[in-house]
Amino acid sequence: MATAASCDAAKGVPAEVPLSEASTETRLIEALKTVIDPELMVNIVDLGLVYAIDHTGNKASIEMTLTSPACPAGPQIIQQARMALERLHDVDEVEIRLVMSPPWTPERMTDEARDMLGIF
Repeated sequence: MATAASCDAAKGVPAEVPLSEASTETRLIEALKTVIDPELMVNIVDLGLVYAIDHTGNKASIEMTLTSPACPAGPQIIQQARMALERLHDVDEVEIRLVMSPPWTPERMTDEARDMLGIF
């Protein structure tokens, strides 16, 4: 399984590039970046909520967490992540596994997300 951090290095590959593992992972990450945490107003990738991504055949498998186990927006975030991935032409099935270990911490956020939230 590729981690979101390792996939982020391949940013900027246009969707029309012939599919390779790197471009597929990049497209999955870009799709997940459209999912915004409604309380923090930052996307789930930059928040560090996406732990792992795998794309095998036409199935995308995601391991992700929430900022807290009791996150009231959790069901909404998970549903939006599923819908974002299902919109991709080469994804017919989406499996989202919600994990709480390791627990999310602000250190998982990108520098950009920390700046947006005023965390220095």
